[in-house]
Amino acid sequence: MFRQKLIHYPNLKTILMIEVYLQKRKKPISKNELLERVPKKIMRQTLNIILEYLEASGKIIITKKGIQWVFEDNKKFEKALRKIAEDIF
Repeated sequence: MFRQKLIHYPNLKTILMIEVYLQKRKKPISKNELLERVPKKIMRQTLNIILEYLEASGKIIITKKGIQWVFEDNKKFEKALRKIAEDIF
């Protein structure tokens, strides 16, 4: 995990942005499409680190069809995540 030589680590705001976007999406999405569609531009290396973290924590799966959110949230967590997302965006 995290075997790449890193220029910098992603900040929490960027991680949450990716989480919120993937959580709202119903269908799998490719890395390229994800990079194009997120509101803030991020480096591919940064996205790869975020995806490794999300996959290791069981929140997403990465398949040939793309990246898919699989984590089942409880209502308190979902409400807190929405509140954070509103503050970010």
